[in-house]
Amino acid sequence: MNLFFIDNQDRTMAPRVIALDLDGTLLAPNKTILPASLEALARAKAAGYQVLIVTGRHHVANQPFYQALALDTPAICCNGTYLYDYAAKTVLESDPLPVEKAQALIALLAENRIHGLMYVDDTMMYEQPMGHITRTLNWAQSLPEAQRPSFTQVPSLANAAREVKAVWKFALADADTERLQRVTDVVADRLDLACEWSWHDQVDIARKGNSKGYRLARWVESQGLSMQDVVAFGDNYNDISMLEAAGTGVAMGNADDAVKARAKVVIGDNTENSIADFIYKQLL
Repeated sequence: MNLFFIDNQDRTMAPRVIALDLDGTLLAPNKTILPASLEALARAKAAGYQVLIVTGRHHVANQPFYQALALDTPAICCNGTYLYDYAAKTVLESDPLPVEKAQALIALLAENRIHGLMYVDDTMMYEQPMGHITRTLNWAQSLPEAQRPSFTQVPSLANAAREVKAVWKFALADADTERLQRVTDVVADRLDLACEWSWHDQVDIARKGNSKGYRLARWVESQGLSMQDVVAFGDNYNDISMLEAAGTGVAMGNADDAVKARAKVVIGDNTENSIADFIYKQLL
């Protein structure tokens, strides 16, 4: 485990932003925030830290956690594709997929019999409720109605992509991860899109150039701060860009070794009070 210490006597060098991935990081396996993490982050906010969600999720799927954390900052969604202001209910900045790229991707997925979830505007669209789509739908049904994210079943993703205002990303999943990797390689090569693993059996496809690190750096600069002022927590490959860009990149103990190798610090698993312990020992 990497060791890292912040000199509490020199607050001018201390971080001022806490950036948090959700799944596999802030969220326990049952998709809830540990009480200790909620308390530690509330204390960090009271001490002047800005707390920011940086996730692969659509903004409609962040709502329960945004409310639980009582945040007033915007959220970075879909792996940096856009920045969403919950108070104003508006997208502050974005780089969505061009329609022709979305169409080409949909055709390629159909050719390879890969089911995708298309993240658009204020909903997530799918053709058939299979695999990871069913998992996500089941999770949504477990929430109070006011917090449930929006899902829309459509007869044709290709037609829907032409009708929406913005296509944020696609989430692809397959039980055969080697097959999924082969298809992902084709997507990256043929369509020149960004492909990032966000779960053990899921790949996110978005416009090239978008990443958590890129969008976080833009927001931090807009606040008159530097990425050296940021502590970022993550666990998966789509978190690497922000772990490397942050002054302090913190990888979870449940992360793959390749992700841990790109962080400055490695803490315990997301089943433990690891984030809270780090905040109390290093930030407060």
